Amino acid sequence: MACPRKPLAQVFKDPPAQLDPALLDTERIPAHIAVIMDGNGRWAVEHNKRRAAGHKAGIKGVRELIRTCSDIGIDYLTIYSFSTENWSRPRAEVKGLMELFASTMAAELAAMHDEGVRIRIIGDVTELPKRTREIFQGAVDQTSGNKGMTLVIAVNYGSRLEIVQAARTLATLALRGELTAEQLSALDESSFADYLETSGIPDPDLLIRTSGEYRLSNFLLYQSAYSELYITQILWPDFDRFELLRALLDYQLRKRRFGNVGSSDD
Repeated sequence: MACPRKPLAQVFKDPPAQLDPALLDTERIPAHIAVIMDGNGRWAVEHNKRRAAGHKAGIKGVRELIRTCSDIGIDYLTIYSFSTENWSRPRAEVKGLMELFASTMAAELAAMHDEGVRIRIIGDVTELPKRTREIFQGAVDQTSGNKGMTLVIAVNYGSRLEIVQAARTLATLALRGELTAEQLSALDESSFADYLETSGIPDPDLLIRTSGEYRLSNFLLYQSAYSELYITQILWPDFDRFELLRALLDYQLRKRRFGNVGSSDD
């Protein structure tokens, strides 16, 4: 795990009452955080605005999340920006989201690159509009050599489809004779994960979902088998660095056993 790039007191300057950044143990910060950013639409309704305004408001939260995670030494941050099911939303909303993705990435890329952030995309980008697809690919190419935090953007991503595609790949390799029966028999959970889109990325230690919904919504199903889940009622546009701090402090209270019984004093 990387060390914090900035002092916690600086990252979490002027915290709300009864929230002490000094309580965060920098030796136990998760290596990988995954986030389901939910609640933009409800935020817009609560503020008597259109849904598009909620999505735009959510960009501020994305920006602050990336900066904060980078500053405190998170190695991997995965954000769920658009699922394979989201295409069923109204056409105008989807079009607006795609344009927002493109414009935001174009506007933020230089700053992320300067901070050493490496961008990686998971999901089927071939279905994205040309401009969005090209800007995302340009971001991946430009930051490929960076050594800082890896930002994984899940766009047009569905975990069930990801698992099916991995199985298809294995079947194809077997039919071509590139995988023997013995190699298939030796396949285990770890080696199967090499065929997922997240190959080379450690499983999330902490998975955060905003807006109070208690479901994974087809996000990192295989990878999150032992992730610690943190559900907050906060809607995504209101999620800031202090809400992240609350999630991290809660995470550090957990005792991760990965199926083991733990010690006698647990």
